[in-house]
Amino acid sequence: MDRITVERSDHVLKIGLNRADKYNAFDRQMLAELAEAYTQYEDDDELWCALLFAHGPNFTAGLDLGDVGPAVAAGENLFSDDKVDPLGLFGRRRSKPVVQVVYGHCLTIGMELAMASDIVVAGNDTKFGQIEVCRGIMPFGGATLRFHQQCGWGNAMRYLLTGDRFDAAEAYRIGFVQELAEHRDDALDRATQLATTIAKQAPLAVQASLKNARTAAEDGFDAGLANMMNDARELMNSEDAREGMMSFLERRDAVFKGR
Repeated sequence: MDRITVERSDHVLKIGLNRADKYNAFDRQMLAELAEAYTQYEDDDELWCALLFAHGPNFTAGLDLGDVGPAVAAGENLFSDDKVDPLGLFGRRRSKPVVQVVYGHCLTIGMELAMASDIVVAGNDTKFGQIEVCRGIMPFGGATLRFHQQCGWGNAMRYLLTGDRFDAAEAYRIGFVQELAEHRDDALDRATQLATTIAKQAPLAVQASLKNARTAAEDGFDAGLANMMNDARELMNSEDAREGMMSFLERRDAVFKGR
């Protein structure tokens, strides 16, 4: 059985973790299939937003260390350099948005995937944990790089250094997730709504906004500012920008084409 499922819904690609009998723990096959799904998303001009979710009641229990640990210790990378890295660290990086929804257990790489995503919705039952220090290792999927940027130094160290688990309310309090929902299905529905809304917007404008915000976040305010006006002017000459203006004048919904 495939470890990862993909399903197209108009301009949205739904990417599902599909190892529920193992709490969606990531072995090397599952990591490879996830990178393949992200690469499919990145390379298809008709896909404008991705939704990352999980089959079963848990998002993920983390890495299957019995399979992945020895490979990493021997020098292997988590993802192939010619595929899009879902963690956004090495190799190819995606240029299009990802909405992630979590519930049940969301441990280690599950949290790091969330940090690498753009919007996260959590079910109220979600239990988070960056628990590597409890296993004698350190996070190597981006938590040491992003957790404190997104949630503040003290909040990040509170959980990175103790390995303590925390609930959805705490994740919302520290800004780790953007929305909460009562149950798994509610969270999935809300995340789907967000992904669908994003996919209705002008895709070039969405991608340019994401790129500029990421540049500012990673390289600083001045780097983001240096590119902002050139990118904005380029968008203004696009077919989608003209469609956006006409839809405003004609008081109708815009129909964007990604051109």
